[in-house]
Amino acid sequence: MVLRCFFSPVGARHRYAPFPSLCYAALLSDTDYACKETCRMQPDNDPDIGVIGLGLMGTAITERLLEAGWRPHIWNRSAEKTGPLAERGAIPSSNPIADCRRVIISLYSSDVVDEVLQKFLVALKPGQILIDTTTGSPEFSERLAARLQLRGAALLDAPISGSSEQTRRGEACVIVGGDTDSFTQCRSLWPVLGGSVFHVGGSGSAARMKLVTNLVLGLNRAALAEGLVYAASQGISPSAALEVLRGSPAYSRQMDTKGSKMLASDYTVQARLTQHLKDVRLILETAAQSGLSLTLTAAHQQLLERAEILGFGAADNSAVIEAVRAGLQSDVTSH
Repeated sequence: MVLRCFFSPVGARHRYAPFPSLCYAALLSDTDYACKETCRMQPDNDPDIGVIGLGLMGTAITERLLEAGWRPHIWNRSAEKTGPLAERGAIPSSNPIADCRRVIISLYSSDVVDEVLQKFLVALKPGQILIDTTTGSPEFSERLAARLQLRGAALLDAPISGSSEQTRRGEACVIVGGDTDSFTQCRSLWPVLGGSVFHVGGSGSAARMKLVTNLVLGLNRAALAEGLVYAASQGISPSAALEVLRGSPAYSRQMDTKGSKMLASDYTVQARLTQHLKDVRLILETAAQSGLSLTLTAAHQQLLERAEILGFGAADNSAVIEAVRAGLQSDVTSH
């Protein structure tokens, strides 16, 4: 398996190139060779790029593209979301696939991607590359890639690990599956989408790896929530507990990105709780297909479902702590 990683150096920033150059490092099999080259965030000789879907992530992606000098052609089912981005230079489109050789897709689920593409793929031409950043079904990615290949086009499943805010700051991790040639044709795009990029194999492989990262990330977040509530139950200040945890072997980046939000009950949305619940259900479904039982993830699903019942589905996923608090209160009242 080939892993290709982009690393963002620390350096001066300016409007069109927040990261002026990136180191491209390839970790290759014994039959290949390692190589390094530099690339820039600026667009190549084809700056027009489509964006289908302007939710939290799609909007953050479009903002990054605009800052880097690309010309995004944007579409969203609710057209009012295109207005603010159009004012900044994005181009509203009735079908980005008809307008651009490369098109980014950022939608809620594979089912939504399938539904939306039904009307757009009529314009598909040989040589086009669709880049699906949706966290979705690996099997769907494989089927869609096969459909596009029959028409001379290509699919890269490229889910983004990180919140919309991390994407906006260029700190997200992009996991890419698909053929190497298509991946290379998009190399000027990758540093716009994330600070690190991994090409993990063929179609569907990135969708699978994204579910792995979401499993671990979600459990880290849930463990932090439970730890903070447990600390409070033991008479320890949650803010003091968070400080100790950050300096201990228990540290995870969720303490930096979600810890203060949990303490302040600030659930301003970076990534919706209900969307992570959708991903957890998909993780359990794919695990069951492999004959695997994921005990911790099943418990996590129940926790997220409790948070959703409490009315936090549309809130930031840090609101999972409210489900832990509710569980503590119900345990206390039942004794």
